[in-house]
Amino acid sequence: MAIEVRPASEFDDVATMLGPKRPDAQSCWCLSYRLLSSKENQALVGPARGERVRELVREEPQPGVLAYDGDEVVGWAAVHPRADTSFAKNRRIPHVDDLDVWALWCVRVRPGHRGQGIAHELVTGAVEFARAHGAPAVEGYPVDNDGAKVDLTMAYVGTRSLFERAGFTKAADTTSVLNGFPRVIMRLDLR
Repeated sequence: MAIEVRPASEFDDVATMLGPKRPDAQSCWCLSYRLLSSKENQALVGPARGERVRELVREEPQPGVLAYDGDEVVGWAAVHPRADTSFAKNRRIPHVDDLDVWALWCVRVRPGHRGQGIAHELVTGAVEFARAHGAPAVEGYPVDNDGAKVDLTMAYVGTRSLFERAGFTKAADTTSVLNGFPRVIMRLDLR
């Protein structure tokens, strides 16, 4: 299996990873943290969320990266400048410093493809994408689960060990808790 990670420039592939099974169903579409305004996030419902993602996919830089096994999309990672996300104002996840870091906040692997190292490929690909766009550093906000099982619905933030294996180091604690686990700020300096 040769996984290739590419910019998320194909809306249909992004929809495969993030969209609901029914077009009218409410789904995150990975917008909850991507949008600066919680008002905009709450106002977008049903198909409007997908249309907002369609707009983001057309922008430069794209809203993240996709992992492919041949022609089949098998994973997604959201990565973008922190200033363009709700992490810019998040009180529970503090700023370490004034560096214009990129945030990597969501890593998803399709069912049937998990346990094959694709999450690692996605993190590496997201870092390379950020580096190619001039990011001085990338931050992730995973759970510090100390090896304990994380519920799959909350596993999208990743684990501390996932980020450590990609070369990230702990930069700070947060007051954010997900699935009963504290979240930490993991950072990889690209300078």
